[in-house]
Amino acid sequence: MKHVGILGGTFDPPHIGHLIIAEQTRVALKLDEVWFMPSHKPPHKQKAVADASDRVAMTERAVAGNPHFKVDTIEVKRLGKSYTFDTMKLLNKDHPGTSFYFIIGADMVEYLPNWKDIDELVDIVTFVGVKRKGFELMSEYSVVEVDVPFVDISSTAIKRMLAHNQSIKYMVPESVEAYVKEKHLYEGR
Repeated sequence: MKHVGILGGTFDPPHIGHLIIAEQTRVALKLDEVWFMPSHKPPHKQKAVADASDRVAMTERAVAGNPHFKVDTIEVKRLGKSYTFDTMKLLNKDHPGTSFYFIIGADMVEYLPNWKDIDELVDIVTFVGVKRKGFELMSEYSVVEVDVPFVDISSTAIKRMLAHNQSIKYMVPESVEAYVKEKHLYEGR
C-alpha cells in the first residue's frame, strides 16, 4: 500500500512554511510522497491573485528539490470551486491501493464541520492537522496531529510585502522568488 499526503491550497505564492509542513508530515507519518494540490477556486477563501497557471508553475518550482514531492493539478483542471470530497473521490478511484492523508492547518481543523460532505469525507481520507497561530487542533472528527516547527509566514503577508516592494528572500524558495520577479506578480496590489 502506498501512503500519500495531500497538501492543498491556493499557493499564492507557495512559501517555506508549506514545504516545512509537507516534509515534517512526510517524515512523521512515513509517507511515500506528498502531493501539492493547487486549487482552482477554494470554497472558503477569496479568489487567488495569481492565475492558476502561475500558481502551478511556482509550486512546481518550490517542490523541485524534493524527490518525495510532486504537484497534482486535478483541482485546477476541474475548474470551479475545489471541494475536497470531490477530489478525494476521484483520487481514490484513480489510485487504488493508495492511502491518502489530507494535511490541514489548525484553522481548517476547526472549520471541518462546515466542509462539504464531511461525514462521508472522513471515511475516505485521513485528516492530518498541524499547528497554526491562534487556533487549536480540536475537532469532533478524527484528526491525526503532527507536530511541526511553527513558521509564521503566510501567502497574504508575502503578497503585502511584494506590493510594498519589500524583500521576501528566505520566505519562499529562490526559484519562486525569481518567478515572481520575472512575471511581475503581486506588484502594486
